Amino acid sequence: MPAVSLQHISKTYNKGTVKAVNSVSFDVNKGELFGLIGPDGAGKTTIFRILTTVLLPDQGEATVEGLDVVKDFKTIRRKVGYMPGKFSLYQDLTVSENLTFFATIFKTSIKENYDLIKDIYDQIKPFSDRPAGKLSGGMKQKLALCCALIHKPDVLFLDEPTTGVDAVSRKEFWEMLQRLKQQGISILVSTPYMDEASLCDRIALIQNGNILSVDTPQNIISNFPAPLYAAKAKNFYQLLKDFRSDPAVESCYAFGEYLHLTFKDAGNCDQLMQQLRDKYQPAEFEYKKTVPTIEDSFIRLMQQTIP
Repeated sequence: MPAVSLQHISKTYNKGTVKAVNSVSFDVNKGELFGLIGPDGAGKTTIFRILTTVLLPDQGEATVEGLDVVKDFKTIRRKVGYMPGKFSLYQDLTVSENLTFFATIFKTSIKENYDLIKDIYDQIKPFSDRPAGKLSGGMKQKLALCCALIHKPDVLFLDEPTTGVDAVSRKEFWEMLQRLKQQGISILVSTPYMDEASLCDRIALIQNGNILSVDTPQNIISNFPAPLYAAKAKNFYQLLKDFRSDPAVESCYAFGEYLHLTFKDAGNCDQLMQQLRDKYQPAEFEYKKTVPTIEDSFIRLMQQTIP
């Protein structure tokens, strides 16, 4: 039995005019760190709210630990931990008061579950008497995670937990998730950051409410079907126009300081690149073959779904 299962889940808003989730299906295995990867507005938060029994789906079925999200919502709420994307703890209560409050709701205590939360709790304990609203972004994140774990949930839902957090805190947070996974907790985390996808056991890429692919990060990258090239020039915008107007180019998009592109026939690459080198002069033009990333795979899958 999977920890989480969705079968053709759909959800619309505004009287059916906005389809947030469109027949989504995937499973999360027990003890797995599973990532739901996609940009803002892709449908990630809606899926999380359905799985944590905050929203009802319009169509389809979903289970958490084998329990139906509609029929068994009261039992599910005792079995899951949920950390929403926006900091939602009581900002006028201290760190200690927030933790005690959530522990009391679940009829437990910090002491009872200290073995599970000690790595996080020991980091925030020095700030026990500080109001939650006065904490830094990284400390707010750790406090919210500690409150979500206070009752030792079977499944942990983390909705964009590292958004707006500095790079050091992001790294520490993912290290904490790896340690939690080792304790047998099933974790479902959503993020718009493609670089975080590689830290998950498996991922689902989502865009406009549709699942593009579900697999391990390594398999998604290895399934990139064409050689990928990176190019840049002093006149970046003109280079982009030159590539996109050439019939030999299959796709071209900006990727940091480079353009990433694929060809309909890889044999045309050298000829086109030599023409551009002559046009831009060698000192102003650079190209090379490059290794695809999760983001490259996401962009390609997204382009394939556009009519």
